[in-house]
Amino acid sequence: MLKQQLNFKLSQKLSPQQIQLMKLIQLPTQAFEQRLKQEMEENPALEGGKEESDEYEEDFKTDDYQDEDPGNESIEADIDVDEYLSDDEIPNYRLQANNYSADDEDRQVPYASGTSFTQYLKTQLSTLRLDESEEEIAEFLVGSVDESGYIRRSVQDIVDDLAFTQNVYTDEETVEKVLKYVHELDPAGVGARSLQECLLIQLNRRDQTRPVSLAKDIIEKSFDQFSKKHYQKLLSKHDISEEDLRNAIEVIEHLNPKPGGAYAGNTRAVEHVIPDFTIKIAEGELELSLNGRNAPEMHVSKDYSEMLKGYKESREKSKAQKDAVMFIKQKLDAAKWFIEAIKQRQTTLFVTMSAIMNYQKEYFLTGDERNLRPMILKDIADEIDMDVSTVSRVANSKYVDTPYGTKLIKDFFSESMKNDQGEDVSTKEIKKILEMTIDDENKRKPLTDEKLAKMLKEKGYPIARRTVAKYREQLDIPVARLRKEI
Repeated sequence: MLKQQLNFKLSQKLSPQQIQLMKLIQLPTQAFEQRLKQEMEENPALEGGKEESDEYEEDFKTDDYQDEDPGNESIEADIDVDEYLSDDEIPNYRLQANNYSADDEDRQVPYASGTSFTQYLKTQLSTLRLDESEEEIAEFLVGSVDESGYIRRSVQDIVDDLAFTQNVYTDEETVEKVLKYVHELDPAGVGARSLQECLLIQLNRRDQTRPVSLAKDIIEKSFDQFSKKHYQKLLSKHDISEEDLRNAIEVIEHLNPKPGGAYAGNTRAVEHVIPDFTIKIAEGELELSLNGRNAPEMHVSKDYSEMLKGYKESREKSKAQKDAVMFIKQKLDAAKWFIEAIKQRQTTLFVTMSAIMNYQKEYFLTGDERNLRPMILKDIADEIDMDVSTVSRVANSKYVDTPYGTKLIKDFFSESMKNDQGEDVSTKEIKKILEMTIDDENKRKPLTDEKLAKMLKEKGYPIARRTVAKYREQLDIPVARLRKEI
């Protein structure tokens, strides 16, 4: 049964201009410059540098396009300005930029040049004496090495894959034999199937001094006790002195647990951070400046406004001329919108960062993280009377150059907790004090989370043991047993 009914629905629509502004705000300096270049390439009505005149506004008025011949309709009869400025539809000139998914945002991916880690290992295989079958197996093993330098697959899986994908039929014994050849490749430890095997490969290549031999013995026979830092068990099991154990541990600490990491990273593109803001201290006061690359000189092309003048002055107005002037007006509007969006972006960035700087004034004057005040996005949004999402766009992708280094702006935001005096303090302040407490502990008897919680409580921060454990993990600090030194 068909039924008709009316529904009232409240919805929010963003205009193309708003969408464009939001996209510009979230771009860091380098990406903003690329976006600027792209817009100038797509819109010939947009030019860089100082504007010579701003006469095109007068040529834009609808009254200027009345045709003297009553038989001809005005250009405005054919071009509804409100239609292509509508909030409901995206104009044609914006479709190219807006009509693709977020996955397609970076449409051109640069590739770093250089020899890959796998190719580097394959090149070394030519120095080994292998028959044809062994060479195929060796190449397959090298292809199975990950970026850290490990082969994280069982020998049986490798045998099966060789048969199914390479049409090479072999057995586990042969693969183990060829794997030993792979272990001879550089960097030392490559092709290992576990951390224990990786360390043993490296130790076997060292001169077999007493500390090296002892380190090899510990890794081979007592790897579990060593990894858990059960030093007393190691002293008893291997019948050695603390000095001998200390020397062996020093040898092990100089080994590389990720032999492929250093080489594999060389082929990756280096990411450069360009600060979007700079904060300086002058005579005890903070000075904020926006990176000049975020404030380019832009203006509307005079040539395009001259074209509109030419149309206005011509007596014969053909259909082709009207189509051309519609195109020109769209490009001029696009240029004007973009210039306005750039100005709004500059204002939004500066106002937001000014509010953050003033909110965290004590930190920026001292550089001490313990002086960071609790601050959430809503605090700044309320301060500058903007939406939380706008503040988030500024904070998540922008950097500020301070006297204490270049910092990601979102790192200044943190939740709050109450100290023993009932004052709100930043969780970052507590983490900093926790980190300093652990740095000052006796490494022969590291402090447990229980003791750390007790010490923080004595300093005026009553937090639970589980909270201490959470903050310790966030700081990437291991448990007490693994911080123990001999």
